[in-house]
Amino acid sequence: MSMVQTGKLQLSSTNATAVTGGDTSTFTQVTFPSPFPDSAAVIVIPFLQTFNGPDTPGLRIADVTTTGFKIRINELVSNGKALADGLHTSETVGWIASTV
Repeated sequence: MSMVQTGKLQLSSTNATAVTGGDTSTFTQVTFPSPFPDSAAVIVIPFLQTFNGPDTPGLRIADVTTTGFKIRINELVSNGKALADGLHTSETVGWIASTV
């Protein structure tokens, strides 16, 4: 049987668009309300709930574990180059986490 948790947070970006894979130094840590079982495989699906900034924000997820994940707004990138400055106003982000 799968387990599902949901949540939301306010997220903004005061950093340049991240273009280096694996660098999560500008990500925000999210902790699940309750940890999933230790052996569980967990997926996280984020959704923007608002439209506050003029540039198109993408969402990056990293380091998903049974206790949480990292997330950041990352404005669009094409061929390794940022299409905007990366600075983004506060947006509401909803998320669903589930075992698979």
